[in-house]
Amino acid sequence: MSLIIVIITIAVSVYAFYNKQVADHLSLKPHLVYHKYHFHRLITHSLVHADWSHLLVNMYVLYVFGRVCEGYFGVVFGTKSSFLFVQLYFLSLIVSSAYSIFKHKNDLYYTAVGASGAVMAVVFTSIFFDPWNKLWFFGIIPIPGILFGILYLGYSFYMGKRSTDNIGHDAHFTGAVFGLIYPIVIEPSLYQHFINQLFGN
Repeated sequence: MSLIIVIITIAVSVYAFYNKQVADHLSLKPHLVYHKYHFHRLITHSLVHADWSHLLVNMYVLYVFGRVCEGYFGVVFGTKSSFLFVQLYFLSLIVSSAYSIFKHKNDLYYTAVGASGAVMAVVFTSIFFDPWNKLWFFGIIPIPGILFGILYLGYSFYMGKRSTDNIGHDAHFTGAVFGLIYPIVIEPSLYQHFINQLFGN
């Protein structure tokens, strides 16, 4: 499923690069979602990206961690794994956008694009299942996933409060948190699995 999502997202994003009207129609505009009920934007903003680097980084991370996440889901949930992975992805798009919509609901000019909130949800669900598995920080420094998670959440929270750039740190933070708790929401007994993995029980 992660590969299908990647292919569809790349196809739509590339098309939107050359058709600004499409990009504008699909992007997340909190004012229009909140006041005009453009609810499709909660999902479709993930299909457009700011530029090639934004698109390729998001899709590479989604593909790599998506396959890992689907593998864990396959072991734990069996035949339900594909449905639950898709549910994780699309619910995380909605959840990761909710705060931004509330925060910017009266801002006529605020626009957000990209699948980063959902991508971080997938990454953090992978961390949930194996918190000590090594992630390559900046592509060169191997650190345990749980340590990366703590650093990333702290950074995203801090940068979200500062609001000094055009990056959706709020969406990254909420998407990551959702990815961490999603497995417990659908199967509460997995909480014990996480504790056992975290403390080596």
